[in-house]
Amino acid sequence: MNRPVRWYDYISINIYFLGLTFVSQTNGLLLPLLVQQFVGEELKGTYYGTLRLWTLMVALLAQALMGMLSDRSSLKWGRRRPFIFTGTVLDMIFITAIGFSTGMVGIAGFSFLFVIAVLLQITSNMAQGAQQGLIPDLVPERKRGSFSGIKAVFELPLPMLLVAFTVGRLISSGHLWAGILVAMGVLTVCMLIAMLSPEQPRKETPTPLDWAPILRLAFMTGVFTVLILGVGWAARNLGSWLAEGLQLSQTALILAMGLVGLVAMLVSVGLGVWLSVRISIGEQAARRNSSFTWWVVNRLAYLVGAVNLSTFAVYFIQARLGYVKEKAAGPASIMMMVVGVFILVSALPSGWLADRLGRKFLVAVSGGLAALGTVIALLVPNLVFIYIGGCLIGIATGLFYAANWALGTDIVPKEEAGRYLGISNLAGAGAGAVGAYIGGPIADYFTVHVPQIPGLGYILLFAIYGSLFLFSIVALRGVNPKN
Repeated sequence: MNRPVRWYDYISINIYFLGLTFVSQTNGLLLPLLVQQFVGEELKGTYYGTLRLWTLMVALLAQALMGMLSDRSSLKWGRRRPFIFTGTVLDMIFITAIGFSTGMVGIAGFSFLFVIAVLLQITSNMAQGAQQGLIPDLVPERKRGSFSGIKAVFELPLPMLLVAFTVGRLISSGHLWAGILVAMGVLTVCMLIAMLSPEQPRKETPTPLDWAPILRLAFMTGVFTVLILGVGWAARNLGSWLAEGLQLSQTALILAMGLVGLVAMLVSVGLGVWLSVRISIGEQAARRNSSFTWWVVNRLAYLVGAVNLSTFAVYFIQARLGYVKEKAAGPASIMMMVVGVFILVSALPSGWLADRLGRKFLVAVSGGLAALGTVIALLVPNLVFIYIGGCLIGIATGLFYAANWALGTDIVPKEEAGRYLGISNLAGAGAGAVGAYIGGPIADYFTVHVPQIPGLGYILLFAIYGSLFLFSIVALRGVNPKN
């Protein structure tokens, strides 16, 4: 920035994160309902898990590629703003297409939604990959902490509050198009304000593009995707064999299916991270930095639980509390708002606590607290208990994000911190893919075969996610900051 920082720079540089999260939260309420409309009750978890897997893997690649391309941009309008503007305009097209899909039915409707959702991930990450470069580009180092604090407000609690009181109510009352138009309006306004960020054109000529990092990322993503597909296929077939071949009692069937789902997710997390780290940094480096592998395992295991509790919130509330289809969007959005607010509340003091109590200790506490919150949410079919559990999960997640990241910065080689920490993006995208693709069919199985116990599949699925919070604590045993 070639002038002093002004108060409105805090807004223009960060506000686009509000638009991104607002649209993401809207999709989190709308897409499960559309999938349910297209494929029915008995297959909604399976199909929604498939949609999550492929859209998240595409997002992982698109964000990295668009970030690199915007780094090299020499357009007169600035490096980042052209990507943000173009990505938003294209977003409008695909969000509108999602709106038109609300009148469709059957597999044709799902296929259309699948293609549009993948394209929306590409365009939204065109904008997000560029947006993430604004603070490093424009803000002096001494002010990056305060700018990042404003970013956190725009990125989490504020959009969650707005969605709960606007889009959540509209969708819950059956006004899907109205909710979509509000999301489009918010994203457009945020983009227009972001265009006021004080970017300058790049003056130096960029060096030739190095495709090696993208190719490594593509290979790593491909291997991870194939692993999830394979483990998911094995889990579904093994579960069917246990249920139909062994003629188990209902209690034994629940335990067996729960164990199959948990083991499948643990294999995906553990083996997926082990392979991905070796592809990214090499066998020798992975052996020298074994703590790094266990740190990513801890991060991915925790996020599989945290991310997918929100992914299936609409279906869980429908099944557990008897809400009819879109009526579940209201309480689901309020639950997400509660979680978001408590994430912010706990994230603020978490850095101070991590410095005094220790990073590993605080990460372990967050895993135990999130597991406790999950248990409370499952205890009684009552919104009050679900919200109380959400409060604890929000507090735990706020602690986790700060303490886990601080722990990661302690163990990575300082001269290659960017390279190593970049691999942690696998945990963000991989968490939704693992938990949804493997978990969805488990919930569907009990919807079909044990319909007399409403919500059993989602109770079991959420219990598996709670177990992954506990496994994240176990993974910490391999993390040694001195290693």
